[in-house]
Amino acid sequence: MLKLFKYAFIVLFLLLEGCADKPLNSPYSSLKNKNVFYSSFQERPKHLDPARSYSSNEYAFIAQIYEPLFQYHYLEKPYKLIPLTAERMPVVKYLDKNFVETNKSNNISYTKYIVNIKKGIMYQDHPAFYKKNGQFIYHNLSKNQLKKINSLKDFTHESTRELIAKDYVYQIKRLSDKKNHSPIAGVMQEYIYGFSEYRKKLTDYKDNNYKNNQNYIIDNDIAGIKVINRYSFSIILKKQYPQFIYWLAMPFFSPMPWEADIFYGQEPLKEKNITLNWYPVGTGPFKLTENNPNLRMVLEKNKNFRGEVYPSLLDKINNGKLISKNKDLVVPFIEKAIYSLEKEQIPRWNKFLQGYYDNSGIASDNYDQAVSLDKSGDISLTEDLKDKGIHLATATAASTYYIGFNMLDSVIGGSNDRARLLRQALTIAIDYDEYISIFANGRGILAQSPIPPGIFGYQDGTKEYNHTVFQNKNNLVIKKSIKEAKILLKKAGYKDGIDERTGKPLILYFEATGSGADTYAFLNWLRKQFKKINIQLVTRVTDYNRFQEKMINGTGQIFQWGWNADYPDPENFLFLLYSKNGKVKFGGENASNYSNYEFDKLFLKMKNMENSDNRENIIKEMLKIIQYDCPWIWGFHPKSFSLSHEWFENVESNLMANNTLKYNKINDNIRSEKIKIWNKANFTLMYILLVLLVSFIISVLVMIKKKDEEKVL
Repeated sequence: MLKLFKYAFIVLFLLLEGCADKPLNSPYSSLKNKNVFYSSFQERPKHLDPARSYSSNEYAFIAQIYEPLFQYHYLEKPYKLIPLTAERMPVVKYLDKNFVETNKSNNISYTKYIVNIKKGIMYQDHPAFYKKNGQFIYHNLSKNQLKKINSLKDFTHESTRELIAKDYVYQIKRLSDKKNHSPIAGVMQEYIYGFSEYRKKLTDYKDNNYKNNQNYIIDNDIAGIKVINRYSFSIILKKQYPQFIYWLAMPFFSPMPWEADIFYGQEPLKEKNITLNWYPVGTGPFKLTENNPNLRMVLEKNKNFRGEVYPSLLDKINNGKLISKNKDLVVPFIEKAIYSLEKEQIPRWNKFLQGYYDNSGIASDNYDQAVSLDKSGDISLTEDLKDKGIHLATATAASTYYIGFNMLDSVIGGSNDRARLLRQALTIAIDYDEYISIFANGRGILAQSPIPPGIFGYQDGTKEYNHTVFQNKNNLVIKKSIKEAKILLKKAGYKDGIDERTGKPLILYFEATGSGADTYAFLNWLRKQFKKINIQLVTRVTDYNRFQEKMINGTGQIFQWGWNADYPDPENFLFLLYSKNGKVKFGGENASNYSNYEFDKLFLKMKNMENSDNRENIIKEMLKIIQYDCPWIWGFHPKSFSLSHEWFENVESNLMANNTLKYNKINDNIRSEKIKIWNKANFTLMYILLVLLVSFIISVLVMIKKKDEEKVL
């Protein structure tokens, strides 16, 4: 009996001991590594090969691993390019038709960029670099050798080597290879001298052996690209194109060692999904050590990283070379970054509030919980989040969301007055202020044109604005009324929504994608907007693939789309309305298939200019043309809202830079303390239940003892 009592109290003691003062709801098996950044991702990256990747959720990872030649200064506004692996900013020379250097502007046929890279930059350790007796031991693997190999970690040996100019040239060759399906190949063949010819040469080369293919790429050069020496190379463009330097700051132009391409090209590795698309290899501050997109992705500090200092607003560029103010603040500060898959908003948000994620966006469902308006009408954090020490960072994205008209459509499209007046009426009728309030939680500003804030040529809606949609009354710019929209509709021949030619109601069609409550709420709202001027709108919802087909074939009538800046230049937005980029005829990004001779002429004049008063005046003329023609309902520019805990330091808003993880810091002392407080379990009820349980056990044992004693008597 005494043993039973002893066991009962031991159980009670162990249970109480297990209820010690530490978080029991941690999603991590261990929080011992203090210098770790914790965050989440919602959808798995599809491409981690920099030749193919063109998505923000992919850039979140590869920009920490790969290093193009240039990067955006983390702190400077407006955005400023500085050298990354390059020794200095490129030397630009202008050549005549005979490739001889010239200073005469009317004699320029080609532009030459000369780039020098820094010495001593090393790649992350990787099996592709490992040699034995001067031979690569992992470049000709058999299935038998790979029996016990299931991931990159299973290779016994790895090594590194120095970054050289040939690696950048090799990557440009990869961009031209149709087998890599690079989304910018079409753009580059327009500019890089010899790119399209080299692309054709690779296409015509027929050899099923992957090594022969790679050796062919190595041995054959693009006419306009030349390796000058180990640390420098040149690129010749077929025309002047100042925006080309922005492309050199994108992951597409990251270096690729030929050894990695040979290594990953082996069929036995491909069968095990050990590919460049899955396991990147770069010179950046981090390397991908775990890629399990159904669970988590892990970046760890690249021990071979050369070190870079934290930027300062006092940094200067002298003779093209970056002179850093800081000397001792060597980045990266973080040792590891763990990103967990979170498909649902609620658990992602709750884990952030519990301190298990260091940063977070704000989903629509959590907006009221996170943000409120203060007495001045400005957006601020709610008191609950302020009490937690959470910080809010806001910035207007270099993005544009719009409703587009298919200019090939017989009703809504074309350059005739009837169609133009109809588009103008609809542009006035759609209340994007209301849209921003309802569907974006107020996170956006009205667009006057395709050009967003922070980009040269932006119109802020005060001094410069869209005169087709807005008017100045008593020094206040306001939107034109529904009455004025109806007048335009009447002029178009659709009085009260009735087509005067047929006597029938005008019916328009909107192509939509998506499903669920949010999509149908938006479509109901949109139908009401059209109804304000008595026009019936039929919404046709399909999946994204079918929607893409309609856009490519030009069978859609009205649609909604958007564009994020590739680089901070107006050309990157105005080209969306250049006729030679028409989606139906040329497969470009002009989804409206808009065509205007005067606009095109000005675009070609403007696109390759440096920012100046002259360029600004040309842009103003271009905007007047498209604001009058209304190929788009101009929509809005979204605002990005991001939250971070007080222990997540060095957080700056830079919407052009993707490689910012290296600058962030973690103060784990604060984090550990807050997590302990916020996740302290309340065991009072458990204690009561345990006492009742033990009391019950004791009473049962006492009863059993009494019965045993009665039997003995």
